[in-house]
Amino acid sequence: MRAFLLLALPLLLCSQARALDVLTTIKPLQLLASAVTDGVSEPELLLAPGTSPHDYALRPSDLRRLNQADLVVWIGPELEGFLAPLLGDKENSVALLALIEPEEHAHHGDHDQDDHHHESHDNHDDHRDEHHTDKIHIGNQDDDHDHDHGDKDPHIWLDPHHGERIATLLAQRLSLLDPANAERYQRNLAAFRAGLRETDSAVAERLAPARDKGYFVFHDAYGYWEDHYRLPARGYFTVNPERAPGAQTVGRIHQALREAQAECVFAEPQFRPAVVEAVVRNTQARIGILDPLATDIEVGPQGYFAFMRQMAEAMAGCLLDE
Repeated sequence: MRAFLLLALPLLLCSQARALDVLTTIKPLQLLASAVTDGVSEPELLLAPGTSPHDYALRPSDLRRLNQADLVVWIGPELEGFLAPLLGDKENSVALLALIEPEEHAHHGDHDQDDHHHESHDNHDDHRDEHHTDKIHIGNQDDDHDHDHGDKDPHIWLDPHHGERIATLLAQRLSLLDPANAERYQRNLAAFRAGLRETDSAVAERLAPARDKGYFVFHDAYGYWEDHYRLPARGYFTVNPERAPGAQTVGRIHQALREAQAECVFAEPQFRPAVVEAVVRNTQARIGILDPLATDIEVGPQGYFAFMRQMAEAMAGCLLDE
């Protein structure tokens, strides 16, 4: 009997389902995926936390991980252009922007502090076009190409409604690839949706007093977040995070800050303090730091909610001078 069990053990182990190897490109996608895969597996991350996907160069070890992954989750060539030649239409990859964009034609969430409702796609597009057109853009011409995304904004994870859609798409794809755990993925998705509703409401309440406060950002990445929570961004700067802008650029920025009566200027963790201080020196604007890549957020089923709250606290703390 013992000999039979020893012989049968390898067969039993082989018959058990292997956890899927899910590889996400950036940290916010890892947070969303980890909510769906909780209790089954932990998604891996291709780019180290805080690494910009705009100008990343793949290493041989990255290529091996891409080839070995059961599912690669990325935004699309609009953000991770370095992956376009490798992934393209590969069946083991999900380019989210191409799947999320059609949803814009169906509906998009927009709400007040106490009133959540959906508006039509046409109205939402008009609002986004007007919102973006009104933004002031100041920067060094040779830096403008670094974050040029074309006509599409790839920062879709900054809209909680898109976050829910991404989680739904991942649950669907994972259920197909791993039917043995399909029920668990769907339970995780239901829990994520409930947590997202609660977090979205809390973030809207936190940011509501800041809606009449103007600000500028160093990276035109927050359009979805701004539209969702109705925040009045006045403009953005395109400057090198490692090099202080020239005197002419600083002069234009100072003038824009004064004319717009901006309360805050939001940089990101990769910007050196000297660069940020040069921009706001001798102006009324305060300095805030936003991290759209969720660098320091712990990975887990609550990670995306912690990311949303971190963004809200950073914005409210600066705009309300707390």
